[in-house]
Amino acid sequence: MSKTVFITGTSSGLGKLTAIRFAQMGWNVAATMRTPEKETELTAYDNIKIFKLDVTRVDQVQTAVQQAVEAFGTIEVVINNAGMGTYGPLELAEEAAIDWQFAVNTRGPINVIRQFLPHYRANGGGMFINISSFMGITTAVPLGSLYNMSKFALEGLTEGLYYELRPFNIELRLIEQGGSKGNHFTDSIAWSQDENVKDYDEMILKLKNMMMNSESRGTLDDPQIIVDAIVDLATGKSKKFRTVIGEAGNNLMALRNSMPIEDYLEAMAKNF
Repeated sequence: MSKTVFITGTSSGLGKLTAIRFAQMGWNVAATMRTPEKETELTAYDNIKIFKLDVTRVDQVQTAVQQAVEAFGTIEVVINNAGMGTYGPLELAEEAAIDWQFAVNTRGPINVIRQFLPHYRANGGGMFINISSFMGITTAVPLGSLYNMSKFALEGLTEGLYYELRPFNIELRLIEQGGSKGNHFTDSIAWSQDENVKDYDEMILKLKNMMMNSESRGTLDDPQIIVDAIVDLATGKSKKFRTVIGEAGNNLMALRNSMPIEDYLEAMAKNF
C-alpha cells in the first residue's frame, strides 16, 4: 500500500519540487497551498490531491488535515515547508511584519503539528519533517533578527517535542537549508525600511548585494539536494535528527563550533 505525505507550501520552489518527487516515487501526496485554484502543474499527477491551506489559519489547518485524511486514510509523513522571510532593521519593522514572520514560520508548524497529533497517536506513529534553515542554528548576517528568531524558535519547538512525542513513536526531523538555485528567494523577502531613516542604508545595501550575487558566487545549493535529504528522512534511509544542507551551512556550523560565541559574532560582524 502506498504511503502518504502531507506537505505545506507547495505552490512553488522546494515545496512543489518535493511534492513532485514523492508522487514520482509512487507516494500519495496531500499538497497544500493558499491558492489551489491557480495551480496547474501538480494537477497533472493522479496521486496528488491539492488542498487549500494558509498555515496561519487554524480553521483552514483543521479542514485541510481532515480532508487529506478522508482522501488518503493514514498519513505517515508531514513536511512543514511553508515559510517566509522578513529582513531589515528591527527598529523599522512594522508591527504586522513582526507578527507575520512568527505566524508563518513558527506558529504555522505548531498549528499543523497540533492537528496531526491525534491522527498519529491513533495510528501508532508518524513523522514530522520541519524545514528550518541553518540560520536557525547559527547567524551570519545583520538585519535578519526576525527571520532568525522564527527559525531558532522552530528548532527549539522540534527538539522539545522529541521528548514529548517519543513514547508515541512519533519522529521529528529538521532540515537546515540555505538559499537554493532557481527559487528566486530574494523576490519573496519582505524588507523593512524607512526613507526618513538613513542610518541603516549602507548595511541594507551590502546585504541586498550579497543576496543578489549569491548564485554567481556559488553559495546557493541545488534544490534537488534538499529534496533528496527530505526523501532520505521520510523513507528512513537517514536517521539524522538535524540535517545541514550544503557547503555554506556546514562551513558556518564548523566555524561557529570552533570558537567561543563572542569570537564568532565578531568575525561575522566584520563582513559588514
